[in-house]
Amino acid sequence: MERGKTNYNTILGLLLIAAIFITYNYFNAPEPVAEEVPNEQAIDSAEVVEETRELLAEQDSVIPPDSLKKAELYGPFVQGKESEASLITIENDVLELQFSPKGAQLMSARLKNYQTWDTLPLYLIKESSAHNLNLEYEGKVYNTADLQFVPKAVTKNSVRFEITTQTGSSLSYSYSLEPTDYMLNWSITSDGLGAMVQGNTGLEWKMVTLRHEKNLETEGQKTSLEYFESPDQDLEELSATGEDEEASTQVRWVAAKQQFFSTILFNKEKDFKSANLYSLARDGDKDFTKDFLSRVEFSTPGRELNADFGLYLGPNKYEIMAAYEQEFEKLIPLGWGILGWINRGIVINIFNWLEGYGLSYGLIILIIALFIKIIIFPLTFTSYKSMAKMRVLKPEIDALNEKYKDKDAMQKQQATMELYRKAGVNPLGGCIPVLLQMPILIALFNFFPSSIELRQQSFLWASDLSTYDSIYELPFNIPFYGDHVSLFTLLMTVSTLLYTWMNQQVTGQNQQYPQMKYLVYLMPVVFLGVFNNYAAGLSYYYFLANMITFGQQFAIRAYIDEDKIHAKMQEKKQAPVKENRLMRRMRELQEQQERTNRKTRRK
Repeated sequence: MERGKTNYNTILGLLLIAAIFITYNYFNAPEPVAEEVPNEQAIDSAEVVEETRELLAEQDSVIPPDSLKKAELYGPFVQGKESEASLITIENDVLELQFSPKGAQLMSARLKNYQTWDTLPLYLIKESSAHNLNLEYEGKVYNTADLQFVPKAVTKNSVRFEITTQTGSSLSYSYSLEPTDYMLNWSITSDGLGAMVQGNTGLEWKMVTLRHEKNLETEGQKTSLEYFESPDQDLEELSATGEDEEASTQVRWVAAKQQFFSTILFNKEKDFKSANLYSLARDGDKDFTKDFLSRVEFSTPGRELNADFGLYLGPNKYEIMAAYEQEFEKLIPLGWGILGWINRGIVINIFNWLEGYGLSYGLIILIIALFIKIIIFPLTFTSYKSMAKMRVLKPEIDALNEKYKDKDAMQKQQATMELYRKAGVNPLGGCIPVLLQMPILIALFNFFPSSIELRQQSFLWASDLSTYDSIYELPFNIPFYGDHVSLFTLLMTVSTLLYTWMNQQVTGQNQQYPQMKYLVYLMPVVFLGVFNNYAAGLSYYYFLANMITFGQQFAIRAYIDEDKIHAKMQEKKQAPVKENRLMRRMRELQEQQERTNRKTRRK
């Protein structure tokens, strides 16, 4: 705008803004507040409060409204000064814990030797947990989480909180840590509160589990509220997805189990009489995974509170959890039956032994793969030798297939089994050794994703062997695959496809079963999608196992002389062979089929 001249556009704009402002205020003016009609319950409450005030006035006592509310909330308990309620820290070599005098609550629990996936301090609790007792006095229930305790006898690794009543009775929470222990010792005692204790006391524990791992989806799937039932010595869990609730009796402990860490509450004195448990998954939340609520009931001797609890705040590491002799190690999903036995009795011991030499975890996995392959080498040799016999017999089997092409299938099967019998070949000889190896493969499938030892351990391009080793982030998500490319998974898939192709060449059964020619390649492709989000250590192990198998097969092939095998098989054909049960059954079925066919032709 030139100096000294009127800008009509500016004036018009100001007028429009003023008009919009006036119109908005007119149509959005607040409605007149209707006079609230109190209901009967509100009137009664108001009358009670008024009567209380009149009574206190008669006694020449004046209590402000806020104090009256506190009296209703805290009842007979004498409250500490909230303004001086700073957090109290206790610690040892592995844990740093902070408590608030308000409710004597554990406000934070940091594991000193661990970090989150993004290298931040790892907290199992960070203002994400609360516990309380409900005490009854003169018909009212008071929640200890609302009471202001006073810290007493504070040391580096222990603290005692106490709250007293107007009559001198007291309630104490004592917390302590051993120098290198992940167990928080927690004692509750009372003196003179017998009237508030009804024989069985309920403890309520709320907890929201924090995110710790890179793969949030996997961490959520492996986070659950679990509990151990003493009568059956059985571990139970609530659903890891959605919402779930359960109730049980004689529960030894309750655990907020996460992928690699757990928070476990247990009663040192005896089992909890009952437990009511609730779990809710936090889908879509990037900082938290689950909401847990546990209400446990415990017995108190006499009329006073006297309970000793333990709160485990630590890693899901087998030897650490097993040392407490409370079956905590069952929280680690090592597999059931023989699978768990293989992991506990063999794999973990070998892993820990090699770990003691300070070797990199990539090298440890390589040594374990070599060790296991050496152990099962006799099975591998037997399997390959059986396949070599089948390959030598292939021309004769093809001839039988051609001879009985247009005849009854039973006749062809009987002739084939007769050939196997004379040559001394077991057609299942190549499959049985493979099946015997399956428990080891499945056991390791459980071990590697559950091994906290691999957490945040790097090897080659993988920065963390406990999660996927992404070498490229895709700009989109592929169903059943994901939004990233894991190189170890690719290597495992390619080596498995190559191994399958080599077996097809060795067995030479594609012509006999042409429908299986391409189907056998489907499984490695399925593995590509499944393992893309799994632990890199697992894909790395399977890749190594495939490569070692290739080396073993080349060595066996150089050792076995198929011409000698063929010559021995021809000698066996000439020798009389006793009919086994399978051949006898096949002959009987063939004879029965022939009789049926003759009857059919006569009709």
